[in-house]
Amino acid sequence: MNTLFKALNDETRREILNLLKEKDLTAGEIAASFDISKPSISHHLDLLKQANLVSSVKKGQYVTYSLNTTILEEVMQWIIHLKN
Repeated sequence: MNTLFKALNDETRREILNLLKEKDLTAGEIAASFDISKPSISHHLDLLKQANLVSSVKKGQYVTYSLNTTILEEVMQWIIHLKN
């Protein structure tokens, strides 16, 4: 859970998740939405992958990233459980 909350604690990573909510994207497509370097985007994507918030599939020379909704559902269940 600590890795998850660390990943969510950054605005850029939250924006990446919002982009992936709409559709799967390559790293280049994600980077095009930000005014930061591609290595920085790569770092953010790596942290999101470590937290299981995104998954990636290599297709040829491109890596496509997808939102992992399963982990989000688990977090929501955990939060609901805390409330009860």
